[in-house]
Amino acid sequence: MNTFVDQIKIEAHAGKGGDGMVAFRREKYVPNGGPAGGDGGRGGSIILKVDEGLRTLMDFRYHRIFKAKNGGNGMNKQMTGPSAEDTVIAVPQGTTVRDLDTGKIIGDLVEKGQELVIAKGGRGGRGNIHFASAKNPAPEIAENGEPGEDRYLELELKMLADVGLIGFPSVGKSTLLSVVTGAKPKIAAYEFTTLVPNLGMVMLPDGRDFAMADMPGLIEGASKGIGLGLQFLRHIERTRVLLHLVDMSSEDADQAIDRFKQINHELANYDPELLKRPQIVVATKMDMPNAEKNLAHFKAQLATDDTLKETPRVFPISAVTHQGVQQLMQLTADLLDQTPAFDSESHDEKLTTEYEAAGKEYEENKEPAFTITRDEDGTWVLGGTKLLHLFDMTDLNHEQSQLRFARQMRQMGVDDALRERGVKDGDLVRIRKFVFEFIQ
Repeated sequence: MNTFVDQIKIEAHAGKGGDGMVAFRREKYVPNGGPAGGDGGRGGSIILKVDEGLRTLMDFRYHRIFKAKNGGNGMNKQMTGPSAEDTVIAVPQGTTVRDLDTGKIIGDLVEKGQELVIAKGGRGGRGNIHFASAKNPAPEIAENGEPGEDRYLELELKMLADVGLIGFPSVGKSTLLSVVTGAKPKIAAYEFTTLVPNLGMVMLPDGRDFAMADMPGLIEGASKGIGLGLQFLRHIERTRVLLHLVDMSSEDADQAIDRFKQINHELANYDPELLKRPQIVVATKMDMPNAEKNLAHFKAQLATDDTLKETPRVFPISAVTHQGVQQLMQLTADLLDQTPAFDSESHDEKLTTEYEAAGKEYEENKEPAFTITRDEDGTWVLGGTKLLHLFDMTDLNHEQSQLRFARQMRQMGVDDALRERGVKDGDLVRIRKFVFEFIQ
C-alpha cells in the first residue's frame, strides 16, 4: 500500500569548517619568514528548498540522515582552504519544520522556491597569520574548524489546496476530483478508499483555475485520533473553501443529515476556526433512485436545525452523469474570489504558540557555558556547550594553542569554579579524551 507520508523525523549534520594552518614563509635570502598559514574553508550547510513537483514526504522514508561535507584545511602561502558545497534537499510546498530539541517551529515553507537553512556549516579555523603581534611575530597558533550544527527535526506536510473535498468515505469525492481535474485517484466502494490526499487543478473556460484536494475519509472520533481522522484534519487547515459532499443514495433517509452533522462536529472539535471557512454542501449521487426524495428530506431537516447560524446552500450533482458539476465549479471559483488568501504569518504564529511551552522549558533548562563533574577515579570532567565548542576549535598539536585555550577557560571562570569544588594541584582534568594536570 502506498501510504501518504506527511510527518517524518530527520537528522541534519552540517559540515565542519576546515582547520587553519600553522606555516611560515620560506623565501630565498629571508632567513626567518613571517607567518603564512591560511584559513580553513567553510563547512557545508544543509538547506531545505521547496520543489513544486513534489507532493509528499515519501522521499524521506528511506533517507532520513543528511550530512554535509567539511571545509578544506588552510594551506601555506596564506591560501584559504576550499569551502564545501551546501547540501540542498527538496521538500514539497507546505512543509512545516519543527526542531525536536526545542519544540519550536523554525520554518514554514509555503512559497515557490523558498529556502530554509536547517543546519549551518561551521566557519573555517583561522591560520597563524591572524595571531601575529609585536610580542609574538611568529605565532604557532591556529584554530581548528568550527563544528557544523547538528539538528534533529520533524517535517510535516500540510497540503496547499485552495478547495478541500470533505465528507464520509465513499460519498464521491474521488469521482468528482477525477471528473473536474483529470486526476486519477484510486476509486473503490469500501471505507477509507483514499489514504492519500489527491491533488488536482481545476481549469475553467473563463481562464480561472484553482487547486482541489480530495481528503482522506473521516469517521466519528477523528479529532481524537481515531481512524485516519487527524491525518485528514491536518490537511484541510490550509484550504480556503470546503466542499462538503453528502451521499443522497442511502436507503436510510436520515443518514445524510446525521453524517453532515458528524463531519462538522469533528471539524469543530479539531479547530473551531475551520467551521468559519466558506462551505458548500454538495448533494452527490443524484442519479440514484432514492436521491431526489432523500434530498428533499435533507433540505427540510437543515431548514429546521437551530444549531446552524444560517442554512447552507445545497448544490445537487451527479459526478457520473456530470449533472451540475460545471455549475458547481463556477460557484466554487466565485467563492474563492471572495475569500482571502491563506495567511502564512498568522498560521506561523498559531503553530509557534502550540510549542511555546516546550520551547520555554528548553530555554530554562539550557546547558550553561561549562559543567564540572567527577569520575569515580577522581578525575575532574569538564563539559558544556561553550567550553566544548572552544575546545573543538583548539589545535592541540601546538603548545601556544593549548596556552591560548587555558587563558580562554580562565576568562570563563573555569579555574575558579574548580577551586570552589576542591580541586588540588596535580589533580587530573579531562575534556573529551584530552587529560591534563591542574596546576595552581
